[in-house]
Amino acid sequence: MSSLFWFLIAALGEIAGCYAFWMWLRQHRGPGPLLVGIPALLIFAYALTRVETTSAARSYAAYSAIYLAASLVWMRIVERITPDRWDLIGASIIIFAPR
Repeated sequence: MSSLFWFLIAALGEIAGCYAFWMWLRQHRGPGPLLVGIPALLIFAYALTRVETTSAARSYAAYSAIYLAASLVWMRIVERITPDRWDLIGASIIIFAPR
């Protein structure tokens, strides 16, 4: 499978897992969200190990742009919050800045 596929799976797992903990701790929804959150974080960790690269750090660095874009999509679709211009400017700087 391609690296992009695994990065997308990792992003979904990480964001869903962390959001479940957010709901549990910040929104006081009880321990129920953890039944989804813990497996989602395990999927995240597994998916990042499937990416073909010579080091873990390279995988994490490449993944960061995918994670950032996915988190803005999550904000819009799941949390129903429209990213503001500062969210988009910050993401653009991180994703598109030259090395």
